[in-house]
Formats: sequence, structure tokens, C-alpha cells
Amino acid sequence: MMVSTPGILNASILIVDDQQSNVSLLEQLLSEAGYACVASTMNPQEVCALHRKNRYDLILLDLQMPGMDGFEVMAGLKTNDADGYLPVIVLTAQPGHKLRALQAGAKDFISKPFDLVEVKTRIHNMLEVRLLYKKLEDYNKVLEQTVQERTAELRESEARYRSLTELASDWYWEQDENGSFTKVSGPVLEMLGIRVDAFVGETSDGGMTGWNEAEREVLQAKIAARQPFLDFAFSRVNADGSQQQFRVSGEPMFNQSSRFIGYRGIGVETTAKK
Repeated sequence: MMVSTPGILNASILIVDDQQSNVSLLEQLLSEAGYACVASTMNPQEVCALHRKNRYDLILLDLQMPGMDGFEVMAGLKTNDADGYLPVIVLTAQPGHKLRALQAGAKDFISKPFDLVEVKTRIHNMLEVRLLYKKLEDYNKVLEQTVQERTAELRESEARYRSLTELASDWYWEQDENGSFTKVSGPVLEMLGIRVDAFVGETSDGGMTGWNEAEREVLQAKIAARQPFLDFAFSRVNADGSQQQFRVSGEPMFNQSSRFIGYRGIGVETTAKK
């Protein structure tokens, strides 16, 4: 992620100093360096309103001003700075104020009297960091929006899938890695006697009554091998001697770490209706 030179030179800058000579010097310096969007004010009480309106990329802020000093200005900026980043370089002739200014939220400082090379370097570096921060912020917003859109698409797709499975089958089922049913939809209890939290082939009374053991072993072997299966036929003999026949399809599920987490699938009763 890079910031172009034109991007830096077109960044918006506000000069805040109660001395006209300092304002004029900085305006001339920035103009000669190619900066195109430079504004200034000698009234510190205007800074917060100006920043709310214009969202400056950089504020060059004098600390020693009558009526409202630079520390008070920074405190005010913190209350209305929506992006959480205070783009301030303080201007000070007092070495003891530098640490306090940084602790108050300033990102850098420029000493008075001005060293013109230092001024240009610090401004350029500060703007590069500021614009990179804005790019990252914009990227995160786009990423968040993309995630929300993809999540909505996934939910819609899952809803369509469930609707289709409900139309094409008698029930939908999911099992965890231990073989316990974690989700079922449709008349599974009535048709199979299976409840959520039961194992494959386990009936609501906790037994294995009526299932064809050979078929059941083949199905369990496929599940143990993490194999998908399509229209697997199995049957059950009820207590009254009647027989039910079913077909079931399933596929293994894995998480993002490729760890097996269970199965999901559909089933349908194929018993011939008399």
C-alpha cells in the first residue's frame, strides 16, 4: 500500500498560529514545495469547527496562543474527531512542551525558530503516514461491506438450499463428528423414531430395533471413512411386521482448518404406498 506524491501534495493542511509572520512563512514554504490545499487561521477558537467541516489531513498547530493555547485546541479536536486519529504537528519554541504535546495526542513537533528542511521533511512524513492510515481505514470499510454482502449471499443461498432439500426430500439432517444428530428438519421422529442427540439408527427409545444391520454397517463404514454417499438404500422392520424403506444422501463437513466436524444430508422414504 503506497501513497503517491500527487496524493501527498493535494492533502489538505491547516496552519494555526497567532503570529502572521509564522503563518506567511509556512504558507510560502508549503507553496514552494508544491502543496496545493493550504488554509490558515490566527484564531485558535475556529480550529475545531474548521476541522469538522474540512477534515484536514494535517494541522500545524502553535502551542503558545492567547485566549486558547494549543493544548486546549487538541483537547477540543479529540471530542469531535470521528476517525480517532489526531493529525497534528505542534509548533513550539519550548523544549519542555514537546513531551507534553505528544502525550496530549500530537503526532510530531516542529521546533521554533523553523529549520526549513526539517519543516518540509516532518510535514511530508506526517502526511504520508496520515494518508496511509486513511487508505487502511477505507480498505477496512470496503472489506467489512464485502463481508456483509457475502454473508447475506451465503444466508440466501443456504435458505434456497434448505427450501430445495425440503421439496426434494422428507427430511434434512446434520450430525457432529461423534455421529450424534445435531439438527433435523421434517418428520424424522415420526418416520424413523430418531431424535436429535441420537446416533445413526438409534430410535427414540434408545434401541437399535428393526434396522437392517448389514445395511447399517455399510453406512457407518462410509461415514467412518468420511465418504460422501448418494441415495444409499436402507430398511427397517417395525414391531407390527411392516417394513419401511429409505434412501439417504450425505456429505462430510470440514471447518476452515480442514478438521472433520460431521455430516449433513437429506433422506426420503421410498416405501411403496398401498
